[in-house]
Amino acid sequence: MNIFGWKSAGRGLLRPGKMRVQQDRLPAVRTAGVSSLGEWPRSYETQVRELYLSNAIAQRAVGLVTDGVASAPLLPCDPVALDLIRTRTCGQALLETVATHLLLHGNAYVEILPGADGRPVELYALRPERVAIEADSRGWPMAYIYRVAGSTSRLAVEQIIHLRVLHPLDDHYGMGAMGAAAGAMAIHNAATRWNKALLDNAARPSGALVYEAGEAGTLTAEQYARLKEELITSYQGAGNAGRPMLLEGGLSWQAMALTPAEMDFAGLKEAAAREIALAFGVPPVLLGLPGDATYANYREANRALWTQGILPLANKLLDALTQGLRPWFEGLKFEVDLNTLSALSEDRERLWTQIGNAEFLNPDEKRELLGIS
Repeated sequence: MNIFGWKSAGRGLLRPGKMRVQQDRLPAVRTAGVSSLGEWPRSYETQVRELYLSNAIAQRAVGLVTDGVASAPLLPCDPVALDLIRTRTCGQALLETVATHLLLHGNAYVEILPGADGRPVELYALRPERVAIEADSRGWPMAYIYRVAGSTSRLAVEQIIHLRVLHPLDDHYGMGAMGAAAGAMAIHNAATRWNKALLDNAARPSGALVYEAGEAGTLTAEQYARLKEELITSYQGAGNAGRPMLLEGGLSWQAMALTPAEMDFAGLKEAAAREIALAFGVPPVLLGLPGDATYANYREANRALWTQGILPLANKLLDALTQGLRPWFEGLKFEVDLNTLSALSEDRERLWTQIGNAEFLNPDEKRELLGIS
């Protein structure tokens, strides 16, 4: 099913032209004299490798949303179609994988694998960075090109269900949340590495050896190298912690330490973590960030995650799968069963109470409002 629309001859001439702006190939905005300040990976694959895979906040935020989408209960429908989206293919959970691709990349491509009779027997989510759209002269998709390990496959539009998050400057491809969160993830990872380096050095520069030259003049290159080697072999590392130093020849030890302001990267990491959570639509309290972690706040945050993050994404995903599979399953409709969703039990209880107390409604009208047949 072509999510972009039908390729009928009558509609094709009426469609406006489309174009694509390759955002990741545009030059980065730089300030004169500080070209390397604040830069981070721009391409999707590099961002995943260098930022996402080493960032616990980003992984947990994405996991909360995608696990919720995958575990949401669905209303009964065609059992064959329901089995298509629930069955794991080569270990891949379809709903979880598609939701992850949408969050990170902004695009998700589901290939419909047909059986001998032409009906779908399997659905598989393709890696989005490996897929390119082959457009006609007016910019409308004619096929999808899938490249992996030197092999190229051309897939018809009827074989692919393409989901994307709206990109204001691109007619063909979507915009993922990871691009917006890349700066915060780079800051968070850099602060983690900095704190690790501080811990490796007892969270402070331990001190400085001060040489009083006197009549002897400055240290020779040989003396400097010998002194540096002795410091490394005899006094650095956890095994040498607390060992007293034996100084000679005009050397004296001057203890040093960073100020609390210089050592305090907790605030920087927390701010970056909150920005990461914001980009992926997850309330910070659900990620264990300090400041608002009370039971009431957690409960409200969980409800907000479902109503503002998980359910809209799940509905978008399920609607696209419904449209893609409907040519083979007449009247098909994938929907989340809100009445059995535990995260919204309080909202459901409040609704039942309100409708139950409505004396102007008869039992049949109450059942209809509650979705009970």
